[in-house]
Amino acid sequence: MGEQTQIQTKTETPPQPQQQSLPNSDDFPQNPSNPSKIPIRPQKIRKLSSSTPQSSNGKETTKNRRKTAPKSNRVLPQIIKPLTFNGEIDNALQHLRSVDPLLSSLMDTLPPPQFETHHSAFLALSKSILYQQLAYKAGTSIYTRFVSLCGGENAVCPDIVLSLSAQQLKQVGISGRKASYLYDLANKYKSGILCDESLFKMDDRSLFTMLSMVKGIGSWSVDMFMIFSLHRPDVLPVSDLGVRKGVQLLYGLEELPRPSQMEELCEKWKPYRTAGAWYMWRLVEGKGSPTNAAAAPIDGGNVHALQQIQTEQETQQQQQQHQLQLLEPINGIENLGACIWSQ
Repeated sequence: MGEQTQIQTKTETPPQPQQQSLPNSDDFPQNPSNPSKIPIRPQKIRKLSSSTPQSSNGKETTKNRRKTAPKSNRVLPQIIKPLTFNGEIDNALQHLRSVDPLLSSLMDTLPPPQFETHHSAFLALSKSILYQQLAYKAGTSIYTRFVSLCGGENAVCPDIVLSLSAQQLKQVGISGRKASYLYDLANKYKSGILCDESLFKMDDRSLFTMLSMVKGIGSWSVDMFMIFSLHRPDVLPVSDLGVRKGVQLLYGLEELPRPSQMEELCEKWKPYRTAGAWYMWRLVEGKGSPTNAAAAPIDGGNVHALQQIQTEQETQQQQQQHQLQLLEPINGIENLGACIWSQ
């Protein structure tokens, strides 16, 4: 019994902690460069000493590359030269002559395009709204009375328009619907969604997006604004009746070209499709006779008179846009149209 008790006592005695925690140095390869007996894996040393930190999936390296990307690789905003810029009209005519022999023959009988509008963007957009669905003479009469009510063309601004009542606008011949369009335009200026500085510096796509938010302004109105107020060089109003009729006459088509056909036929005019559209209006004015067309200079007013037939299509498009705006309210959109270029 005494021996059994002694054996059990020895067996139940736990081993010393020092003997379990310390490994035998013979179990690991020796590292002569490291006096410590604790093993160090060479692979980890290479990772830690790498000059470019890198995660297992490589995302960290990509992030570092982006931070150190040279500024010269960044895309700079495109500078848009209007047709009124020195030499741009000559560049446009030279290009159109080189790519379209039929248009070149027409250009020989007509004077070069002229763009001399100096109105503010807000006034030009207000004028576009007032002329909708009206003959040129009637539109001019209402526009003149509207300007007089505001105190002159230089006085037409968002604050003045918002100060006028619907009854005052009605007395000068402006319908209730057009009054709501003017108020919507003025409110978007007042809130900062739109401003003259940003409109003059936006690219064509952004202009269409921002101006289409205004009640009463559709694609045709945006095209006219870009052509006659901003003098943008590459605008093709594919829904404009005059331009479509001109293309039909120029190329001897049996029917009016559809918008998709207009894009295809006038593709070669890029990047000066505005000048090409200008010649189409002149061609239609002369009813297919270049000699007669050269006799009557074109301006923004004549263009409005030429587009009376197509205003119904424009109105339908605007009504669809208004319905979409009612169904899908815009939240926080004022940040998109802020005057980021204003000084």
